[in-house]
Amino acid sequence: MSQHSQFTLLTQRRFAPFFWTQFLGAFNDNVFKTALLTILTYDALTWTNMDIGLLNNLIPGLFILPFVLFSATSGQLADKFEKGRMARNVKLLEIVIMLIAAAGWMTHNLWLLIAAVAGMGIHSTLFGPVKYAYLPQHLKTDELVGGNGLIEMGTFVGILLGEILGALLVVHKPWGIELVAGGAIVIAIMGYLTSLRIPDSPAPEPELKINWNPATETIRNISFSKQNRPVFLSLLGNSWFWFYGAIVLAQFPLYAKNYLHGDHSVFVLLLTIFSFGIGAGSLLCEKLSGHKVEIGLVPFGAIGLSVFGFDLYLSSIAYTNTATVTMQTFLQQTGSLHILFDITMIGIFGGLYIVPLFALIQTRCDPKHLSRTIAGMNILNAIFMVVASLAAMVMLQKGFTIPQIFMATAILNAIVAVYIFSLVPEFLMRFIAWLLIHTIYKVKGVNTKRLPDEGAAILVCNHVSYMDAIVIMASSPRPVRFVMDHRIFKIPFLSWVFRTAKAIPIAPGKEDPWLMEKAYVDVAQALHEGELVCIFPEGKLTATGELNEFKGGVMKILERTPVPVYPLALRGLWGSFLSRDKSNPFERAFSRGPFSKLELVVGEAMQPADITPQILQEKVSQLRGEWK
Repeated sequence: MSQHSQFTLLTQRRFAPFFWTQFLGAFNDNVFKTALLTILTYDALTWTNMDIGLLNNLIPGLFILPFVLFSATSGQLADKFEKGRMARNVKLLEIVIMLIAAAGWMTHNLWLLIAAVAGMGIHSTLFGPVKYAYLPQHLKTDELVGGNGLIEMGTFVGILLGEILGALLVVHKPWGIELVAGGAIVIAIMGYLTSLRIPDSPAPEPELKINWNPATETIRNISFSKQNRPVFLSLLGNSWFWFYGAIVLAQFPLYAKNYLHGDHSVFVLLLTIFSFGIGAGSLLCEKLSGHKVEIGLVPFGAIGLSVFGFDLYLSSIAYTNTATVTMQTFLQQTGSLHILFDITMIGIFGGLYIVPLFALIQTRCDPKHLSRTIAGMNILNAIFMVVASLAAMVMLQKGFTIPQIFMATAILNAIVAVYIFSLVPEFLMRFIAWLLIHTIYKVKGVNTKRLPDEGAAILVCNHVSYMDAIVIMASSPRPVRFVMDHRIFKIPFLSWVFRTAKAIPIAPGKEDPWLMEKAYVDVAQALHEGELVCIFPEGKLTATGELNEFKGGVMKILERTPVPVYPLALRGLWGSFLSRDKSNPFERAFSRGPFSKLELVVGEAMQPADITPQILQEKVSQLRGEWK
């Protein structure tokens, strides 16, 4: 794929204004909320006689409530109206909300401030579907992972900086209240100014009739999403991440105070480290995915969340300090760096988990329904976070310590991950393929950007080893249906991989005419549905490293379904452990060593009228060259 950096998007109008608009929104949300929670914690009597514990739970709850009530409506609005206009209107609403909040700050009217909290919840609810549906309209497929990574990084950095600034400003004497009131208005205005530069994003369904009943629309959205199993389970996987994160983050204040014996600066350090991890993991996705939507990273992220969540429990019970510490003295304590490492890794693997899920939803969802799908996901996220709070309360009432809550959440994450990946084994299969080409092999794609982002096509490749399909699968930005010899299809373990990838077994007509005809019917159906189909025209693995004669099966396929054909060539697999090289296989394996280099070369598209088996063989031979 192209080797552009995701950071170049920050210099381009199609991405940068939108990035800064959403960053400033997340930043302002948290400046305001944190300032309010801080002042109620440290100066409650001058504001209210209400129970502060009640308010500390009420305020976050009021922020989340609009996601449940209005997400269905906001998703419809984002599908019906141009998204740049939607973003500007939301930013104008933010300015109005911050003016109401300023009046509350200056008059010490708590109810105005609480109304502003609910207003910012509505603001975030309206912007959410716009946020993720905007990206597929302006980014190419090989930019989506990088773009989503930047958005996730920006969101968590905005949250972190907002929390720090809000806590610092509001306690500043004597102008803390004024600084928060004025600062929030200034940030809202900055957000509106950046939104003016957002390019037009045409509405995917301008004729949509709005259903103003949030209950029926929510049910309809979720029912629609269920029709696309990978998308729906990705929505659930995304919401599970927020469940996991909500439980872990909610424990940080008491964890820092009661278990680490730290002051407020230690709590800020934990948030900073976690946010850094999320940002780093989000940005790493582009590098590890090779600029494509690589859902194989999702199981990798899930494994990391469980491993380091459990290790956080172990490192916590090994921490023995009982004296009160500041950030500086905490870092000097035995075991503190281990704890910080675990929290960083939880953040990194969280980024690796969440970014590919967003990209998968964006690429596999019906574009006309994407905003409403995102809105449904936001409702699920809110529900999962509420359930997370209840689960944490139950565990605390049952006598769980906070480290034990970390352990229980890690174990529960492993159980949920196994369940989800058993329902959609494509995730796990892609993870195995991704792992193989980043450990045993080091695969370089040459001109892989030529592979079509959408539409039916046939891929034709030389057949060198039992790994061929896995290498192609891992290198393609889209799922590929493979036509393969039924004997290879039945090889133990690899059979599971091929079945998961919906490979199509085929047999010679003399051996099993029914299976051969069924294979051609299945290929025609896959191409009719716009899928990529890969065949190995040699019909068998090479025994010499040279190309065998190409058979005429591809012509039979093109007679039924004339679609473009892309010649591919694998280079470097001959002599590998799983090829038919007759030399000692163990000597070959050790002589090649780990990270054996190989290449997948993609040729230009060929039209059906220009194709014969001989021409295809010549094209593949030219692409392969002398390197077997």
